Amino acid sequence: VVQMKVKVLSRNPDDYVRETKLDIQRVPRNYDPSLHPFEVSREYTRALNATKLERVFAKPFLASLDGHRDGVNCMAKHCKSLSTLLSAACDGEVKVWDLTKHECVRTLQAHEGFVRGMVVRFCGTSFFTVGDDKTIKQWKMQAPAYGEEEEPLNTILGKTVFTGLDHHQKEAVFATCGQQVDIWDEQRSSPIRSFTWGVDSFSSVRFNPVETELLASCASDRSVVLYDMRESTPLRKVIMKMRSNTVCWNPMEAYYFTSANEDYNLYTYDMRYLTSPVTVHMDHVSAVLDVDYSPTGTEFVSASFDKTIRIFPKSAGHSREVYHTKRMQHVICIKWSADNRYILSGSDEMNIRLWKANAAEKLGVLSPREKQATHYSQKLKEKFQHHPQIRRIARHRHLPKNIYHQTKELKIMKEARRRKEMNVRKHSKPGAVRVVSEKQKHVVTVVK
Repeated sequence: VVQMKVKVLSRNPDDYVRETKLDIQRVPRNYDPSLHPFEVSREYTRALNATKLERVFAKPFLASLDGHRDGVNCMAKHCKSLSTLLSAACDGEVKVWDLTKHECVRTLQAHEGFVRGMVVRFCGTSFFTVGDDKTIKQWKMQAPAYGEEEEPLNTILGKTVFTGLDHHQKEAVFATCGQQVDIWDEQRSSPIRSFTWGVDSFSSVRFNPVETELLASCASDRSVVLYDMRESTPLRKVIMKMRSNTVCWNPMEAYYFTSANEDYNLYTYDMRYLTSPVTVHMDHVSAVLDVDYSPTGTEFVSASFDKTIRIFPKSAGHSREVYHTKRMQHVICIKWSADNRYILSGSDEMNIRLWKANAAEKLGVLSPREKQATHYSQKLKEKFQHHPQIRRIARHRHLPKNIYHQTKELKIMKEARRRKEMNVRKHSKPGAVRVVSEKQKHVVTVVK
C-alpha cells in the first residue's frame, strides 16, 4: 500500500461569491500590518477629510415653533411621550406642541401675568403650573372634549408669589419656591413642609432624579441650598460670589449638580465636597439663565442672555458647540429631549427653536453601509483628535461679531487680574498672601 499526502485548495464560495447580482463584489483583505506600511498616513488623511465634512454638514437648526404672543418663559418635557412639549409665556398662556408635526395642538390661558414654572407629573396624565397670580394649578394632559370648558383639575391659592416648581419622580408630591421652599401633597391645599434659611426669596427648585428625596434650590443671597425631604431643616448651603439663576442635577450621577450663574459661568459641584466646584464651565459672555442635562448625563446644554446656546461635556471647562441665529434674542429656557437627539430653546422673541444635539448628524433612517461609514469616521476622528490641524478645524466656530469681541475683552481682563495677583505675591512677605486656586475664588463659604 502506497500512502501519499495530497494538498488540496479548499475555498468556501460564501466568502467570495455574491448571493445576487445586486450585491457588492467581496474583496478579500489581509490585515497583516507589514503589508500596509502607509496605513497611518491614509487614516490621517481620512480623519482630516471626515473632520472637514463634519463642519461642512453641521446644520443644527431644524425648526421654529411660533405662536406665542409674548416671550417664552418656561418649558416642560412630557415624561411618556417624546413628541410632546409644553411651553408657557409671560402673558400666562400655555401651549402644548406636537414636535413631529411642528404645530400647536392645544392652547390655554393658565394664569394672569407670568407663568413662572411648569412641570409634568411623573405618570404623564396631568401637569402643574405656577404664576404671578399666587396660584398653583393642575391641568389634564388630555385636551377637553368638544363643548367642554378648559378648567383646571385643582387650584391652590398661595400666600405669596411662586417663582419655581418641580415634581417628585415617584410620589404624588411636588415642591414650589418663592419666599420659602414648600413641599406639597397633591391631596392637600397647604404645604406639608416648609424650609427657610434666612433668605428673602428663591428663584428655582429641582428634585434629584436618582436620590429622589433630595432637592436643591437657588436663593437670592447668592446661595445654592440642598434639602432632604425626610429632614425638618435644610442640609447644606454654598454661598457664591454672584447669584445662581437655576440648578440641574446629573441624571446618572446622584451627587453631582450644575448651577447657572450670573457671572457668565456654570459650576458643577459634588454635593459631598462643596468647598470648591468640580468644574468651572466658561465661554458665555453674559449671564447664564438656564441649564439642562442630557439623559446620558455626559453633557449638558446652557441658555444665556448673550443670545447663544452652548453644549458642554460634563467634565470640560469649555463648550464643544455653540448655536445662534440672527433673529434669536435672549434665551430664557432650554431643554434636552429624552431621546438624547434634540435640544429645544425658548427665547424672548416668542419663538421655540428645535436644534440637533449633534450638529452634523444625519436624520432619518440610515442604511447599514451609512452607519458603518459614520462609525468608522467617528473612530478615526477620535484617534487623531489631538493632531494640530484636525483639532483646529474641529474646534473652529463662527461667532457673532459682538460675542467674539466680548470674549477677547474678557480674556484680556482675566489676564490682567492674574498679572496683578502675581505682582502682589511677588512683592509681599512670605506667608502674607494666601494662595487661592481658580476654582475656590468663586465660593465664598459653605454652611452646614
